[in-house]
Amino acid sequence: MRGVSAPVKRAPAVKARESVLLFPAVAMLAGFFVLPILLTVYYSFTNLALTGENAKNLQYVGIQNYTELLEDPSLYISIFNTIIFLIGSLVGQQILGFVLAAFMKNKNKTFRRFVGSCILAGWVMPEIVAALCFSAFFGDSGTINIILKFLHLKTVEWLYQFPMLTVILANIWHGTAFSMMNFQSALDSVPGEIVDAAKVDGAGRLQNLIWIVLPSIKNNIATNTLLNTLSTLGVFGLVYTMTGGGPGTKTLTLPVFMYKEAFVSYQLGYGTAISMILLVIGILFSVIYIRLTGE
Repeated sequence: MRGVSAPVKRAPAVKARESVLLFPAVAMLAGFFVLPILLTVYYSFTNLALTGENAKNLQYVGIQNYTELLEDPSLYISIFNTIIFLIGSLVGQQILGFVLAAFMKNKNKTFRRFVGSCILAGWVMPEIVAALCFSAFFGDSGTINIILKFLHLKTVEWLYQFPMLTVILANIWHGTAFSMMNFQSALDSVPGEIVDAAKVDGAGRLQNLIWIVLPSIKNNIATNTLLNTLSTLGVFGLVYTMTGGGPGTKTLTLPVFMYKEAFVSYQLGYGTAISMILLVIGILFSVIYIRLTGE
């Protein structure tokens, strides 16, 4: 038939040349991603340590690290704290990010750039800097207690009485910009004709949101939730700087627990076993999100 061109078959030489060009990228991916994961899996079955006799005598110990880990109460405390931290951060970042994106929709470019730049400043800020800012804000002599004193209200030891709340709020502030940008692009892709037609049929703002907007961006919501979940599971610097996992074990998340065992107690093999638990949890959440979205 005229107008229909036959598929072009690439010569073997062209395919070989393309494979050669891809080799540096594949090599870097293997060297900086695949190899460290394989080494981590291997070390989790060893007695690897930073100091002591085990540091000189690396041995394969089988599932000993995992057996000890499953008998360690700190594991279950850290898993519970990680889930609380994850849920609080996800809910806060998703809702606040969506509200900000909806607020800036249809605003002029100057306004969007100004507000967006202010919010992005928190996201691009390193975790350690954000943690220090919030430690100062929630400190005994911090900004929020100064405001409470000015209002003649009782001051609160936020980092001691409400440590999990403070780290969740800090993480929400630090990561909301990512959700806001995702939702901005998602809301901009919603056809205006459908929204206008719903208004003509008598739909209010809430009905438009529930029946038109949210179903239109459900895949964006799922993707944003997955990405935020994986990034939140790996948050270490912010929690460790603000509370160190304390007081006691109130903010002992899996990354903090892993760090303490690997680099404070010098048991790298045990620490890598904890990291594998964290990896499994991340994979489980990913599988759940993918199954729920049907993608």
